[in-house]
Amino acid sequence: MPIDSPPVGVDHASPSIDRVDDAARLSAHRFKYYDFAMAAFVAILICSNLIGAAKPAQFFEAELFGWTFGEFGAGILFFPLSYILGDVLTEVYGYARARRVVWAGFAAVLFMAFMSWVVVALPPAPGWEGQPAYEQVFGMTPRIVLASVMAFWAGEFANAFVMARMKVASGGAHLWQRTIGSTIVGQGVDSLIFYPLAFLGVWSTSQVATVLVTNYLLKVLWEAFLTPVTYRVVAMLKRAEGVDVYDAGTDFSPFSLRS
Repeated sequence: MPIDSPPVGVDHASPSIDRVDDAARLSAHRFKYYDFAMAAFVAILICSNLIGAAKPAQFFEAELFGWTFGEFGAGILFFPLSYILGDVLTEVYGYARARRVVWAGFAAVLFMAFMSWVVVALPPAPGWEGQPAYEQVFGMTPRIVLASVMAFWAGEFANAFVMARMKVASGGAHLWQRTIGSTIVGQGVDSLIFYPLAFLGVWSTSQVATVLVTNYLLKVLWEAFLTPVTYRVVAMLKRAEGVDVYDAGTDFSPFSLRS
């Protein structure tokens, strides 16, 4: 089964790419770039959660049906890249290996939150006047940490599940439908959990709703805009790894680390 070709001229009929319907067959396979993809995923996840999640930003303002749009969480400029990498991981390496990456990201976010709490709580040295600013930037509340972890976990697994099931159902055709369709579901789950749980009662209800809807739309549009890049990365990795994984017999439980 040839891989789904990108929209610009890349020859996809490579005999070196083997279709694999049972990912368990690859337990002894040595992947060249899986570890790098995992590292990139975790790095983007930590940075987008630590730096941008709690800051609302605004480039424009528009009204539609009585709603004012334009505010968005600053982290969404980079956080959707984790979903794009999640799509690439599921498409190239299969759901089971993507699941391991999600759990690695989950553990990394928990450690980031714990380290932030410890460092902020340490008494500052005499004469250092940066503690208030440090607390404002890195003093993540338990509520935001809980919202972030829950939203990430549920959204990423929803994204990977939809991506893998759509690939099997379509026989590997129309990669763009899988990447955008899985993002619509995964980002929807993520946004519906994170913003109300993290900021309802802190921000006004209208601000929470505005940021949630604006973020969701921007994330989906961002994914669609980067579809050609996703095609090229997927095609490159499939050629480099020599496999095209279909999750026909995969156990989709999120509570397993088996690959």
